[in-house]
Amino acid sequence: MTGATAAQTVSGALAAAAARLRAAGCDSPRLDAELLLAEVMGTDRARLVVDARSELAPTQAAAFEALVARREGREPVAYILGRKGFRHLELAVDPRVLIPRPDTEVLVEVGLALPRGTRVVEIGTGSGAVALSLKHERPDLHVTATEVDAGALEVARANAARLGLDVEFRQADLLDGAGGPFEALLANIPYVAPGDYARLAPEIADHEPRLAVVAEEEGLALLRRLASQLDGTPFVALEVGLAQEDVVAELLAAAGYATETRRDLAGIERVVIGRR
Repeated sequence: MTGATAAQTVSGALAAAAARLRAAGCDSPRLDAELLLAEVMGTDRARLVVDARSELAPTQAAAFEALVARREGREPVAYILGRKGFRHLELAVDPRVLIPRPDTEVLVEVGLALPRGTRVVEIGTGSGAVALSLKHERPDLHVTATEVDAGALEVARANAARLGLDVEFRQADLLDGAGGPFEALLANIPYVAPGDYARLAPEIADHEPRLAVVAEEEGLALLRRLASQLDGTPFVALEVGLAQEDVVAELLAAAGYATETRRDLAGIERVVIGRR
């Protein structure tokens, strides 16, 4: 047998798997291999160093081979493992939801600065990452989260139940059906233009839900529609794509908001904030 299953030791299996994943174009081949092997062995990555010379059992080698093959096809590690860390939480994820990303932590940080007891709604919750992080770090906030997709909503509700976090979830189309009134609104809704979708990494274009990524009108259709529904919500924070901040700021300004932007760790203007 070839590939990772031919290696008899932990170190050999990792080296072979990392080489395969590098050849497949994965961005972090060694890290991916370590995460997958740690999963198979029921341990953590640090233990792989200690056990580097240990031999894999045949069942472990076969299981590792299967996971590496999936990653070699550019399936995201988070989907293979069924979970993804986000801030202080570990969230269950599957192909019904977009995988939470560090960029979105900016949206959470904005929400953490809200006044005590704020009634806040998150639009397009997906796995529940933003809403659940807010409730976990600011239990005083009254958090509602909406999602148009029933499957994604099941994932978010299951995460909330497992984590014991009291967030109200509603199936709603943006603010239509969200309830309220709310004092603050946070949203990470689709903002990728259809023409850009095919150029995304295979992990996204081939595996993550298109509904959670793409919007018409050069990626701005849903943001425009949400801006038209705000009805005077005092505080708004919207995650946006590259070079969309000026257009979204204009949408909020037209609705009577004073605006500002916040950058993510890469220096990209990632969140547009509106206050009135």
